Parts: sequence; C-alpha cells; structure tokens
Amino acid sequence: MIETVVAIAVLGVGVATTIGALTRMNSLAAAARNATGAYQVLQNQVDLFQSMSPFNPQKTNVNQDPCNPGATGPNQIPKDLCHGSFPTYDMTVGTHNLSVDGTTFNVPVYQYTDPVTGIVVVVQGTVQEQVTDLNLAGATPSNGPFQALFTVTYTFRGKQYSFTMSAVRSSDI
Repeated sequence: MIETVVAIAVLGVGVATTIGALTRMNSLAAAARNATGAYQVLQNQVDLFQSMSPFNPQKTNVNQDPCNPGATGPNQIPKDLCHGSFPTYDMTVGTHNLSVDGTTFNVPVYQYTDPVTGIVVVVQGTVQEQVTDLNLAGATPSNGPFQALFTVTYTFRGKQYSFTMSAVRSSDI
C-alpha cells in the first residue's frame, strides 16, 4: 500500500511539473508571436520609408497633393495629408505617431481568431517614427541622408514591450 501511495505521489509530481513546463512554453510562444508581429510592423515601415518616392528634400519645386487634386505641396518629402491627425506615413524631420488604417493610432501587432468560438484576440500597439536629417555634407538646403528610427510599443499580459528598427535614406537624385 505504501509503495502505491509513493508511486502515485511521484506520478503527481511528474504531471504537475510537466503541466507547469507546458504552460511556460505556451507563454513564451505567445510572447514570441507578438515579437514577430511587432518586427513585421517595423519592417513594413522601413520598407515604406526606403521606397516611397519622390524623396528629394533639396528640391524646392512643388508636388501635387494626392488628397486634394490641383493643390500642391511645399517640397518633395512624402507625407500623408489625407488622414488628418492619423497619418499612415510622414517622412518629414521630426517625431510622428503613425497609423496603419488612417483612423486610429492602434496598430495590430498580433491577431488570432479562435476556430471554435470565433473569438478574436488582438494585441494592439503604437508606432512612432523619428526622422533626423543627418546632413553629412553640411549643404544648404540639406540633401540628407535622413535617418528614421521606428519604435513599436505594446502591452501583453500586463507587461510593456518595445522594439526599435532604423533605416537611412538619401535623396532620390
């Protein structure tokens, strides 16, 4: 009888340890999924910063305003003028909060839909961009290069996470 009780106790400790380890691995996997989503958001912003044209800070001629046909903008640095206080991009010098949909500053870092219940879980974050004119040649007007530092911040299970990625871009001409 004592041997049976000891065997059951050993099995109970083994099961409890296994459940604890599986729970911890699941928690780490959830944090890793969120980090992957955050880095994807940052990479999309870097790609946008490096590819949007025209990017000619030294040009003083005017461009067409994409949100107001017939109107012109002051320079050739891309800036979202269509979404008011929720820009989806802004490559001018300074610090800017960015939106992915033009309606809020919430950025989905991770989204999961439970296939059984249909419940959608979304981890929301915010993206901030800081553009700096490095002006390495000391030219006036500056032709850059420009550095953009992108930061995504979100809260998951009561803990705040923040990831940063940077990119450098020079004039298109």
